[in-house]
Amino acid sequence: MMSLSKIMSTNLITLELDDDLSKAKAIFDLHRIHHILILCDKQLVGVVTDRDIYKHLSPTIGTKNETPRDHSMLQKKLHLIMNRDLTTAKAEVSLNDAVLMFHDNHLSCLPIVNDEMQPIGIISWRDILKVIARQYRNKLATNK
Repeated sequence: MMSLSKIMSTNLITLELDDDLSKAKAIFDLHRIHHILILCDKQLVGVVTDRDIYKHLSPTIGTKNETPRDHSMLQKKLHLIMNRDLTTAKAEVSLNDAVLMFHDNHLSCLPIVNDEMQPIGIISWRDILKVIARQYRNKLATNK
C-alpha cells in the first residue's frame, strides 16, 4: 500500500496571512503551481489557489487599460480570500484513502501536515492521476 509520503511534494511554497495578492500573483506567474499554503506562526491556516487570485483580480492588470482600482486589488490581504475550511492528511495516509478524501471533499489539493499542523508536503489531484496512470501502464506492460 503506497503512502502519501512516497508521492507528496515537499518543495513547499508558502505565504503568510497578511501577505497581499500581488505576492501570490507573482508566485503563480513564476512557478507552475496551482496552490499556495498560507501560514500563521508556521501552522497551516489556509490555502489560496490560482483560481482564487484570478477571481479577485481584473484581467486588465498589467495592461494599458489597468485602473487605479485594479491596482489597489493587488494590495488585498490573502486572509480575506483564502480557503480556511481545510482538509489535511498525515504522511502515513494511503493513496487509496487520499483518493476518497479528494472525491468526498471536492479537493484540488491535500496539504500533508505533522502533529503541530505544520505543512510537510502537498499532493494535488494531478499527482494522484500521475501515480494511477503509471501503475496502470506498468500493469499493461506486464500483461503483454
